[in-house]
Amino acid sequence: MKVFFKILGFVFTALFVYAIAVQYNDPDAVKWYVIYGLAALASLLFALDKLKFLWAAFLFGFYIGFAIFVWPEKFEGVTIGEGDIVNIERGREALGLLIASGLMLVYALRIRYSSKSS
Repeated sequence: MKVFFKILGFVFTALFVYAIAVQYNDPDAVKWYVIYGLAALASLLFALDKLKFLWAAFLFGFYIGFAIFVWPEKFEGVTIGEGDIVNIERGREALGLLIASGLMLVYALRIRYSSKSS
């Protein structure tokens, strides 16, 4: 099981680095560089068994709180052309944050339970 979580950490490190790379044309790209950069760093630290429980828990709270904050008033999906572009963009951002928050929760729980069983 340890190998699975190590691979998970490295895979999500790569995915968050990719998410950073595709933000170059976003009007608020710097914000998303930081947001996804923190997730990439946390994923790398998790894969290397260096992520602390408190950091994973803090990042979970940050990402879930920010996802709630940016959630659109009316969710219209994530495909351009199927609704108001502002709602779609906010929906995409919120879903990315929910993915990051869920991952940080997995990291925090794994760190907590693996340290108790040691």
